[in-house]
Amino acid sequence: MKETLNRLINQEILSKDDARQILINMAKGEYNPSQTAAFLTVYMMRSVTIEELEGFRDALLELCLAIDLSDYDPVDLCGTGGDGKDTFNISTLASFVTAGAGIHVTKHGNYGVSSTCGSSNVMEFLGIEFSNDADFLRKSIETAGICILHAPLFHPAMKNVAPIRRELAVKTFFNMLGPMVNPAFPKNQIVGVFNLELARMYGYLYQNTDKRYTILHALDGYDEISLTGPAKTISNSSEAMLSPEDFGITKIEKDAIRGGTTIGESAQIFMDILQGKGTEAQNKVVCANAGIAIATVKDLSPAEGYEIARESLMSGAGLNALRTLQEMSA
Repeated sequence: MKETLNRLINQEILSKDDARQILINMAKGEYNPSQTAAFLTVYMMRSVTIEELEGFRDALLELCLAIDLSDYDPVDLCGTGGDGKDTFNISTLASFVTAGAGIHVTKHGNYGVSSTCGSSNVMEFLGIEFSNDADFLRKSIETAGICILHAPLFHPAMKNVAPIRRELAVKTFFNMLGPMVNPAFPKNQIVGVFNLELARMYGYLYQNTDKRYTILHALDGYDEISLTGPAKTISNSSEAMLSPEDFGITKIEKDAIRGGTTIGESAQIFMDILQGKGTEAQNKVVCANAGIAIATVKDLSPAEGYEIARESLMSGAGLNALRTLQEMSA
């Protein structure tokens, strides 16, 4: 690691193979915490290259405990986090709304690192059991339309890195990797990223896969469709700018989508929205993100996807998906 750190300090770039091997060594605990922290810090001060990101991704996919749910042709809705916006759990809510619309979801998530409350924090608070048991996950997706893939259960090799990430408490390149390393390898994916540079990198890497995908970045900094302004989208066939009007709705204010300051508050917001007690702005932003997932899978327009998502939310179908998972976890 000393040699690698000296190379990076001298502005050198790692090859894809070097990046892959370093992450494998890191996972095996071959570096001490200070070396690992120093390595992560480098990428807070300079951008990761496509080759480096690809190498890191390949290492995590190689080391993960894969789960085959391909029979369900699922979609994952996952953001990188790290946008510093502290919104409520939009992509997780959108996942349940998507499941309520009849599209199977393999939701990959983790505890919050750079935010107050990650997907796994709110799921755990609401009594959802985390499991990597294949039979349980298949039963979840069959009965609820969704299963929760809690990242640490599928990436056990990262246990040496997790405490260091928590102590640093800022975004690292692991934020960039999260959506890429879903252990179910879903063929449909909605990815929210925290800047345009990363959106382009994801687009480059995903164009070489067999996925149906939409990559999202709100131009005012959100790693999802925020409806506070236009968003950039990159998909299999096109790049576009997406505005609230494309969903047939109006722009919302930033304060309207802020999250809770505690996990309990975040869970309350989550339940209020699923129970039909959310504000109009909250409902809009959840349905816009679910709508894009539905539109991507079904090859629909954003407005068509939005209407299907709204029906799922307001009919209680999304809530029913959550209730089913809670009952299975009891």
